[in-house]
Amino acid sequence: MKTKITLISLVLFLFCVAKSSAQEILTIEDAMKIALENNFEIKIAKNNSTISETNVTVGNAGLLPTATANIVDNNSVTNSTQVRQDGTSTTLNNAKNNSLTYGVSLGWTVFDGMRMFARYDQLKELQKLGDAELKRTVLMKIGQVNSAYYDLVQQQHQLSALDTTIVISKQRVQLAQNRFTIGKASKLEVLNAQVDLNTDQVALLRQKESYKNAKILLNQYLARDPQIDFTVTDLVTVDNKLVLIDLMDLAKKQNPALEAQVINKRIAELQLKQVKASRYPTVNLTSGYNFSESQSSLGFTSENSSKGFNYGFNASLNIFDGLNQHRNEKVAKLQIENSQIAIEQQSMILNTQLSTAFQTYLTNLELIDLEEDNQAIAKQNLDITLDKFRIGTITTLDFRTAQLNYVNAKVRYSNAQYEAKLSEIALKELAGNINF
Repeated sequence: MKTKITLISLVLFLFCVAKSSAQEILTIEDAMKIALENNFEIKIAKNNSTISETNVTVGNAGLLPTATANIVDNNSVTNSTQVRQDGTSTTLNNAKNNSLTYGVSLGWTVFDGMRMFARYDQLKELQKLGDAELKRTVLMKIGQVNSAYYDLVQQQHQLSALDTTIVISKQRVQLAQNRFTIGKASKLEVLNAQVDLNTDQVALLRQKESYKNAKILLNQYLARDPQIDFTVTDLVTVDNKLVLIDLMDLAKKQNPALEAQVINKRIAELQLKQVKASRYPTVNLTSGYNFSESQSSLGFTSENSSKGFNYGFNASLNIFDGLNQHRNEKVAKLQIENSQIAIEQQSMILNTQLSTAFQTYLTNLELIDLEEDNQAIAKQNLDITLDKFRIGTITTLDFRTAQLNYVNAKVRYSNAQYEAKLSEIALKELAGNINF
């Protein structure tokens, strides 16, 4: 019988181990990897970047010649009458006529005021702009994944704190019941203890709901089934060695929003070059080889054919276009000026965001140390209070206060770690320096 019970216990143990191991342990590195592979917005940004890269060709800039093959075949059936000068006439019903022309033509713009070269450089800048947008999207989404992940870590800590307080509340109910049984406490003390236990259990249920919803949100960022279950690590490691001046230097070089504004200015300058190109002549070379054949049932010539090579060039120069050239150049110069203003504005916004976020970061680092001390003190106070409650030297209200102080201290410490981590993520995102 004893052997049978042991076997049952072993089976139950193995079942529990298998069930727990089936739940995925998701690290922050795994979460970022999944997001980079699956996130929809990152996929779209990657495709847009590839489109910009694909557009960078000399043909798209107009540097290469164009060749066109064409064929034209016209046929007709008509009733025709021809009257000659001497008065004689010829009539033919259902006269068939056809004309066939085919060949290859070549066109090449050999000079257009350097517009095509400016266009090619502009395509390269547009590719860089697409890369900057991809980087911005990746940084933003990786930042969201980090924030959602560490939110789950913080909520796990809160679940642990609530589990602890429920254990203590159950002990309090048992102690109150024992004291009531031997006549050292009133029924009111037992009821109060039970009410507080129920309150803690309600808080635990609410926290479990928030925890599950946070998992669903993280799964959304990872672009996977929202019902996938997993656990996250409990450790929150905050980088406490960030330096504001270093972050500002990195942001000047790596922040994608600022980088995009610099690229936009370069694009505006190249647009001005293209506009100025209209002041110069445009020269096109043309060439081709064509074959034509025509047949007619009525007339002096019944059949005609020709084939051969043709070539030439054409040139054009804008002499006067209603002062539109002057207007277009003025607008292009204003666009460059606006781009420079946008760079200065983005730089100021970036420095302001970094300075604000860094001050929050420093405050949160101090709060971590303070809340860690508060948690240790609250734990020590709870232990002393619990001992005194067991021997009946303090009231249930004092015990409940010590219990809530300890739980709140644990929650505040977890929140301080989470807020500090958010500040670190925000600073690195602004500096364009999130590791992934």
